[in-house]
Amino acid sequence: MHGTFGEDGTIQGLLDLAGLPFVGAGVLGSAIGMDKDVTKRLLQVAKIPVVPWITVHRREWESGPQNIQTSIEEKFAYPVFVKPATLGSSVGMTKAHSREELAPALNLAAEFATKILVEKCVVAREIEVSVLGNRDPKASVPGEIVPHREFYDYAAKYLEEGSQILIPAQLKPAQLTKIQKLRWTHFERSN
Repeated sequence: MHGTFGEDGTIQGLLDLAGLPFVGAGVLGSAIGMDKDVTKRLLQVAKIPVVPWITVHRREWESGPQNIQTSIEEKFAYPVFVKPATLGSSVGMTKAHSREELAPALNLAAEFATKILVEKCVVAREIEVSVLGNRDPKASVPGEIVPHREFYDYAAKYLEEGSQILIPAQLKPAQLTKIQKLRWTHFERSN
């Protein structure tokens, strides 16, 4: 299951209440993972690096758009990514290249959520690693997403061909070790 009600803890709670087994994260892990603002805050506490961001609440944006734009521009240079904090699949996500694109991007994200993330644009590779298990977690082989568009937006994910998923990702041994160390750092502190 995917998206709202599928990966936000809702169906997991229903399955728990019904006493039905399922595979994947439970209620708390799903809810945290779906809220990008909460996820980033918890990762920071665990000393796992995250892309700098500002959280904007829809009511703040609607009541004081100039103040919000100024706050964003004081913290980040353009371009910035704007996205609903509680959705996935890049729904409602925009790469705003200028002040003229920022307001429409915030308006679009506000159509989908009451909490919006504005992130610094970082030019980087997108490496994905799944971690499975509770007491003895295991990391998957890393994969890399290579979008055919400017970024991996909804169209690149679902509507168009051309993006590539490279498994395994071509990583240097030191890069792989660093990724694995990030995984273990938090786990060891929490036990």
